[in-house]
Amino acid sequence: MPAASDPPAVDLPHTWRPLGVRLAGAVFGAALFAVCAFAWFGFDADVRARFNPLELITIVGLGAMFYAAGFALARSRVVATAERLVVVNGYRRREYEWAEVVAISLPPGAPWAVLDLADGTSASAMGIQGSDGTRARTQVRELRAVLARATSGPANSG
Repeated sequence: MPAASDPPAVDLPHTWRPLGVRLAGAVFGAALFAVCAFAWFGFDADVRARFNPLELITIVGLGAMFYAAGFALARSRVVATAERLVVVNGYRRREYEWAEVVAISLPPGAPWAVLDLADGTSASAMGIQGSDGTRARTQVRELRAVLARATSGPANSG
């Protein structure tokens, strides 16, 4: 790779988060809430009175589920520290020692980055979203540089 395409050095600890997913969740979540609120208050009192408590609980429950799913996507992140790599995918958090992580890739068309692990398995890293385009490719290059620095030994890790 030419020197011009090398990612900038990353200071540890460093956190990578998806941008597009967070923006979409906030914008579309707020829009959905606004539309539902305007629709509810747009009904006359007679129509609102026809909703029974179970129907109201169902509507609120569906809204809570949409919020929980959007929040799970928005909280996804990848955190590199000097000791380990922390991957938060939705509501699950996993920590990997640097020796466990062999490589990171973002295949064309993939929804998010993939970590290849020393035990032969792979793990998703939803904190780096393929939909972020160039930003995601830069984040993968930055994380690869951190991985190379972390696994090269204590003499070169600072």
